[in-house]
Amino acid sequence: MKKDVVALGELLIDFTENGTSAQGNPIMEANPGGAPCNVLAMLTKLGHETSFIGKVGNDMFGTQLEGVLHEVGIGTEGLVKDDSIHTTLAFVHTFQDGDRDFSFYRNPGADMMLEESEIDEALIKDARIFHFGSLSMTSEPVKSATIKALKIAKENGLTISFDPNLREPLWPSLADAKREIAYGLGMCDILKISDNEITWFTGIDDFDGGVKKLFEEYPNIKMILLSMGRDGSSCYQNGRKVTVLPFLQENTIETTGAGDTFCAGILHYVLEHGLREYEESEMKEMLTFANAGASIITTKRGALRVMPSKEDVEKLVASRE
Repeated sequence: MKKDVVALGELLIDFTENGTSAQGNPIMEANPGGAPCNVLAMLTKLGHETSFIGKVGNDMFGTQLEGVLHEVGIGTEGLVKDDSIHTTLAFVHTFQDGDRDFSFYRNPGADMMLEESEIDEALIKDARIFHFGSLSMTSEPVKSATIKALKIAKENGLTISFDPNLREPLWPSLADAKREIAYGLGMCDILKISDNEITWFTGIDDFDGGVKKLFEEYPNIKMILLSMGRDGSSCYQNGRKVTVLPFLQENTIETTGAGDTFCAGILHYVLEHGLREYEESEMKEMLTFANAGASIITTKRGALRVMPSKEDVEKLVASRE
């Protein structure tokens, strides 16, 4: 079956704090996670056909993750299991304001071990959008696998979507991160980037100036989406900019998956309307929907398994009108 979106990257377990035991120890909940699959989970909830390319360990967590993909409707044709390397784990500490700190058990983790020969070429060729992040570029062999997948996507005319999703502890150095993210920027049509990432990458504090620099250095990029947390999000296209304020929640639990849900909202709009030069009213409509989805996911623990429905997002959007 032809896929709307195929994503490549990490599929892992996010251990998140969920209360304290009688002995005073933190209770950790094993939530399925990984940014590319979070994006696919939301797109699937919105009615799109999706598939994931990546690797998990042939262990209890890998089995759990494979089962979750089946459960939420993400295709597993491109999922590979590694008999010798365990599934990647991340421990997430959530601060009082909902922000997070990550500790990764990935030295190595199975997601890093995907090889070029394990890329399902036909799966990519038949898709409309190919989505990826930078965590599949941190080391070999998954870096070469990612490059191969990107070349297949380019050669077959797919729209390419990139979210750097910088996780500093996973890189040998920030210089390595900058080099590989630059490669991703040179390959994508749609860029979703956060406020701290664009400041770090461009060295420019002013977001508009940073975006201008990216468009100048990477003329292949057709649209930049800037996520700014409590300041909302902006869409930049052909010298025009639209900013939409967020839907702030009183009952935010954590922000895990908010950026991925936002990204999925953008790709949903592109799938429905095509990637073209949008009117400002269309950019506003797209951002409003994406912001609403991101807002709802902050009220839930985890992300992949608990994405909001289209009806829930539209209801929140309608509450502002």
